Amino acid sequence: MEFVKSDGLPIHIRSWCRDVEDTAMVQAENLARHPALRHFVALMPDCHCGIGMPIGGVIAAKDAVIPAAVGVDIGCGMIAVETDIPSEKLEDMRLRRAIHTRIRELIPVGDGNRHKEPQTWDGFAEYLDTPGVDTQFVTSLDRQNLGTLGGGNHFIEIQKSDSGFVWLMIHSGSRNLGKRIEEVYQEKAMQLCERFYSPLPCSDLAFLPIQEEAGHNYFRDMNFALKYAFENRQRMMTKCKEVLAEFVPEVNFLREVNIHHNYAAFEEHFNETLCIHRKGATSAKLDEIGIIPGSMGTASYIVRGLGNPASFMSCSHGAGRRMSRTVACNTLNVDECNEAMKGIVCDRWHPVTRYGKGRKVLDLSEAPQAYKDIEDVIASESDLVEVQVRLTPLAVIKG
Repeated sequence: MEFVKSDGLPIHIRSWCRDVEDTAMVQAENLARHPALRHFVALMPDCHCGIGMPIGGVIAAKDAVIPAAVGVDIGCGMIAVETDIPSEKLEDMRLRRAIHTRIRELIPVGDGNRHKEPQTWDGFAEYLDTPGVDTQFVTSLDRQNLGTLGGGNHFIEIQKSDSGFVWLMIHSGSRNLGKRIEEVYQEKAMQLCERFYSPLPCSDLAFLPIQEEAGHNYFRDMNFALKYAFENRQRMMTKCKEVLAEFVPEVNFLREVNIHHNYAAFEEHFNETLCIHRKGATSAKLDEIGIIPGSMGTASYIVRGLGNPASFMSCSHGAGRRMSRTVACNTLNVDECNEAMKGIVCDRWHPVTRYGKGRKVLDLSEAPQAYKDIEDVIASESDLVEVQVRLTPLAVIKG
């Protein structure tokens, strides 16, 4: 742990992040003043500013849930698969490019790209058969999005371990479904807090009492989004495994890990049942296996949780941004970004206007330089997790 901040706050802030940006610290202080929170606010080493709550934050609520403390990409998370293929098998850049191209042909990638036909999944029927559910959360869009990557920082990677074997890794979530659920319940939370005159340090931190129907329904619908996100990653990984087997038929797939890092769950901490919110944070209970990815072009880690109660048994979910997307696109040097990706098969930067203040700029928002140093992040949480495997990228597909 880097520091504890407690001056004048109802509950204290514990930070594993050495230099918390000012905006994220304001959000952490708002959380420390929240009427529903208990014990402390934990900031992971990848902490940075989010909406209402820092990304890379962990909190414990008593009999309440805060939609913004889960976030809009409910169930965003990681899946990783270990293979027995020696990394030397993929030394040829042309082979890696062929695998990269084939995966892109099979998996829709990027914002707005989806399957042409609705996808079938038993989870849709199970949810719709639940009494009282809102059918707006199962649309043709949700059916077409199942098994797709999405945009932003979501990725598919082919990696090699330091011990010399190939791994597959995917970062994705519940796509548009989670966003719609968060928006509906954020509005309900704001209405309830206004009705009950609940004092809030920030309107983004409106909460739903668990005993209220809206609180119960949020958990039901959030858990549906978690199942959807889990299935989404699983389907993409199945396609990636099929592609790898096309090019390397002798492959065997060994262990597989599939985890969330945007969710809330009731857990026992400090002898009471609390609603633990992990927003851009990963569960790290004792011996629990987790995934902490780096940025595009840098290392990722498979870790084992140490079950440290000081962080509500949590750890970071990645490297964490050190600059916003707009700042990255307007300040980073393209030659340096290209150099950072040397030897890695990837698609080059494409022009965008949304980060260019009305003009076209190259989208460098996901370049390694836009993120914190993953090695520093891992070193900062040695009391939370133990490293099992270090992985570096061979090929990257970005959303």
